[in-house]
Amino acid sequence: MGKRKVPDLYRAPFPLYTVKVDRKSGLVITAGGGGASKTGIKNGVHFLGLELLGGQHSATLLHSCDTDTRATMNMALADEVIAAGQDGNCSLMRFHQRASKDERKTGTKDGTSGEQGSARRRGGGRGQDWSGDKTGAGDKTGAGDVSEMKNETLQITVEQLGSVQSDSNPQDPLQKCVRFSADLKLLLAGGTDGHIRVWEYPDLKEKYDFKAHEGEIEDLDISPDNKHLVTVGRDFACSVWCGDQLVMGLCWHDNIPNITEKMYRYQSCRFGRVPDQKDALRLFTVQIPHKRDRRPPPCYLTKWDGQVFLPLLTKPCGNEVISCLDVSESGTFLGLGTVTGSVAIHIAFSLQRLYYVQESHGIVVTDLAFLPESGKSQAVKGDNEVALLSVAVDSRCQMHTVPNRRSFPLWMVLFLCAFMVVGVLLLLQHLFPGFI
Repeated sequence: MGKRKVPDLYRAPFPLYTVKVDRKSGLVITAGGGGASKTGIKNGVHFLGLELLGGQHSATLLHSCDTDTRATMNMALADEVIAAGQDGNCSLMRFHQRASKDERKTGTKDGTSGEQGSARRRGGGRGQDWSGDKTGAGDKTGAGDVSEMKNETLQITVEQLGSVQSDSNPQDPLQKCVRFSADLKLLLAGGTDGHIRVWEYPDLKEKYDFKAHEGEIEDLDISPDNKHLVTVGRDFACSVWCGDQLVMGLCWHDNIPNITEKMYRYQSCRFGRVPDQKDALRLFTVQIPHKRDRRPPPCYLTKWDGQVFLPLLTKPCGNEVISCLDVSESGTFLGLGTVTGSVAIHIAFSLQRLYYVQESHGIVVTDLAFLPESGKSQAVKGDNEVALLSVAVDSRCQMHTVPNRRSFPLWMVLFLCAFMVVGVLLLLQHLFPGFI
């Protein structure tokens, strides 16, 4: 599966940098913007309703929250709370959903709730485009007003909860990554100053602040039991921490010939569960070339034991530089985005590539999010084994799906085996009379 057109699920009026899916409500939350530059490009967080209509996915803008001059570069979700990386701060916002009987077609809400966006749908199979805040028409039958329909059923408001400083770089502070722990008791962030900051949640009492890397933090993740924190820096290091104490540094290329220490650097890290193994845990890392050549070397995926941090498997994953990584809820699939706009899905067990669309986006893929495998998103996934959302600087949000792989029933397999045995016996009887 190579270069082909993937229909846009949604297109924002600004560059998109991050996307997340709320497990409870099934809402797709995506954000970005033009930053503080006076280009006229807005900054905002958009809340999308996801639907499956006639086998095609479509997204409806339910609410738009203006973030003033601050572009949201990364996000993490904790129930109805968003931790958003905006410049050198981690801003916390809570969104509320309630049924509304408002029959107006469009509307705005002042105060902390930002802009109440009119509902607009962008179908997976249509070439419709939009910008600004105008209302688009259309419903499940192709007639009627979507905005009116959505305003009658769901209203979203957003309130600001506060913020904490997550990067203290004196020149250009920027939060690079943020995570909530699985039990929602910790909030973690890393920035361009090389520090990891950890707060107790929801009190936001500082727990740790330590120098983890020389230079920028590229990525971080925390194990489901909160025992280990893994950080990735631009200093070629991928480190494992227990609290603020360094446990070990990872080395992925010991058994790979012709790769020296400074040829590659770590780009991303994610913990993932092992299907059907309750206590097992895996860590996945992406390694990209440090220097970009005219004939670029491949990037690599590595699977580690998530408890003792020994490398289990390493495989090349193409010559396009990887920009982002995500792991599905069950740990079955890995999603990869590239700086050239391509999107791929790999099988976590073997690291084999299952799905690939070359240059699906026009420019760098900034974030990925698998649809949750339970809750409201299960129905929206449809007859697909996996569904992956991607966003990019080209302002587009796309849906990538892998249909359920058909398998033969057990009775058919047994029948074919019996048929083959009978066929072999008859052939032997024909070639060697008296064999039976």
